[in-house]
This record gives sequence, C-alpha cells and structure tokens, in this order.
Amino acid sequence: MSISIIVPAAGESVTEADIANWYKNDGDFVKRDEPIVALETEKATLDIAAEQDGILSIVIADGTVKVGDVIGKIAPGSAPAASAATAAASAAVAEPLSAPVATSTTGHYAQGHPSPAAAKALGSSPAPATGTGKDGRVTKQDALSHQAAPTTAAAPATPATAVVPVSTTGRHERREKMTRLRKTIMGRLVESQQSTASLTTFNEVDMSAVMALRSKYKDAFKEKHGVGLGFMSFFTKAACEALLSFPIMNAYLDGDEILFHDYCDVAIAVASPKGLVVPVIRDAQAMSLAQIESSILGYAKKAKEGKLTMDDMTGGTFTITNGGTFGSMLSTPILNRPQSAILGMHNIVKRPVAIDDKVEIRPIMYLAVTYDHRIIDGADAVQFLVKIKTLLEDPARLLLGV
Repeated sequence: MSISIIVPAAGESVTEADIANWYKNDGDFVKRDEPIVALETEKATLDIAAEQDGILSIVIADGTVKVGDVIGKIAPGSAPAASAATAAASAAVAEPLSAPVATSTTGHYAQGHPSPAAAKALGSSPAPATGTGKDGRVTKQDALSHQAAPTTAAAPATPATAVVPVSTTGRHERREKMTRLRKTIMGRLVESQQSTASLTTFNEVDMSAVMALRSKYKDAFKEKHGVGLGFMSFFTKAACEALLSFPIMNAYLDGDEILFHDYCDVAIAVASPKGLVVPVIRDAQAMSLAQIESSILGYAKKAKEGKLTMDDMTGGTFTITNGGTFGSMLSTPILNRPQSAILGMHNIVKRPVAIDDKVEIRPIMYLAVTYDHRIIDGADAVQFLVKIKTLLEDPARLLLGV
C-alpha cells in the first residue's frame, strides 16, 4: 500500500513551506526512517523521513507548498538487484590498475539527468553530460559548478582580419531567490519598526573586572564544566537580574493589557548560514553560568548545521544580540516582537577613562537597550541598563545575587 508524503504542521502560525531539497530522486528506493526531503519554513528547516521501505514517487519537485499537501508517495517495493552492467563495472574495478577497462558508450539511464534541485539551479541552461551523483546523475553542486566553469567548446574560425571583442571589465550580475527565512526576517523587522514606538538608550561598561575574573578561572571552568567561559553568560545573567528588578522590560503589550512574566526566557541572536535566528534559553534566571554557556554552545552548533527546531525558537521574553563579534562599535537593535526590549552588546575597545580623577586605559564596551516607549518609560529603561552596568563592573554582586 502506497504511503503519501504530506507537508506536516510545523507550528501554530506556519501554513506554508518551501521544498528546499529532495535527498532522493524520483524512482529511487528509500528505507524507512531515512530522510528524503527538506522543507524550509519561516522559522526552521525540517527533514521528512520515509515511513516505510519502498519506491519514491515525487509529486511536487520544488516550489511553495501548504501544510497538508501531498508532495510525494512511497509505493511498496524492494531495492533493485544489481544489474549486469553494474556487476561488470564492479569486476573491472576489482582488476589490477594495469588491466585495460572497457567503457560503455551508452552509460546508465541516470547519467546526465539532473535531480530536481539541480534542474532548479540550471534553469534554462543545459545540463552537463555527466554528474557526480549515483550512476552519473547531475547534482545541484554539479549544476552550480557547470554554470561557473568557462566553456571549452571551440569557437568558429574567424578571418585573420576580424576583430573579436574581449570583455576586460569582469562585471557580472546574478540573482538569488530569497529563502523563506530571509523573507520572514524582512517582514518582521519592517513590522517591528512600523508598529512600535522604539527608542534606544546607551551606556558604557568597564569590562576590567569581568575580564580579570574570566582570565583567572577560564581554564578551571572549562576543565570542570566542559565549556568555555565567555562574556555572553555574564551578560545573560546580568540581564536576568535586571529584568527581575524592572519587570516592565520583560513584558508584552497584549491589546489593552500588559502581560508580565516572572521568568526570563532569553532569546540569543545567532548568525546562521541562512540568516539571523534567535533560539531561546528558557528559565535563564535559574541557570548557572556553566548551564548558560552550554545552552548557547548547543544552539550555535545546531544553527550552523541547520538543525534548529521550532521549539528552539518559540517564545522568548527578552533578546540579547552581540554585534561586537563582528566588530560593531555601536548600534540601535530592532525589537524582536512581541517583546518590548532588546539588549545590544558591542566590541570591547581600550579607551582612556577618568578613574578617581586620573586618566586610565580601560576595556570599554558600549551597551544599547532598545525599548517600546508605549509601555516602557525612559526612567525604567535607563535604570535597567545602569543595573546591568553595575553588575558587570562588580561581578561579585552578580554571583552573590546582591
């Protein structure tokens, strides 16, 4: 009995997805629980696995599909037996390298045939004669390499007096379709700017104490907990203390009401190959520095591998973004709706500052808090940022909870 491959529900607000890639080709044999297609939603990439062994029939090769759509089917069947040609090829490979090997002029039926992803990448361009996929099938990477490679076809002979124009500018253009994630980010940022009364306040923090503490204990910390001691855990912990002191910074505007939270689900902005994602560290106020570092490291790995799930990025009462990792000195972060505040970290630069009426060189970081002025007054935002500054400049307070 054939089983339909159906686009699954991937969250309350997700109704569509893009077919990112078929891992198998039409007519291929697939095994149960083997990933066969990747779907890209507005928040994450989902792999759909085969529910039974059988032969794959692709109904929709690419494009946008809706939740509940049938994009393929798996009919009962077994793996095809090795063909005589395959057996002969295997025997030839087993011969010593010095033995001559006969080559077929016809090849396998799949040779030079593009996969759905490759066909999409090629567009109207011709496919290469053979590919690196199974039985010579053209993969997406083959298509991209083929388009980028210069042509080797011989040009028609021209008279000696003919002038052949040669481009020396090297000017090229290309178009690239936006991913669903990028389009979602685009829409949400515009909506955030247009629907809130955003205002940003700034301060600076002397990072000397945190840097000294980190330098002194980072080796012992990593040996005991198995993760490095970074700056992000200090900022997350300090933000949680400040959020509990100024709960309006941790609240949502919900119609005519303000929804307060007595917990801190801190979203950490992470750059991934597909765009900015914000996985959530839940109940961060109850976590140790080591637990926070482990959570951040785990999310960073999942983001790099494209394995973040909907649950990883759902919710969040407050966001921290660190532009300093890319060298940003100062910025005005955009609110991550429906949240009402976001903390922006920046790079650490040694600057001259006045300490006890003396000029000293200290490692200084600028901090920024963007907040929704509709429900947050400037006094709360400023005091919130001062609280973070105070905790970071005297981290003993942070560790002792005072």
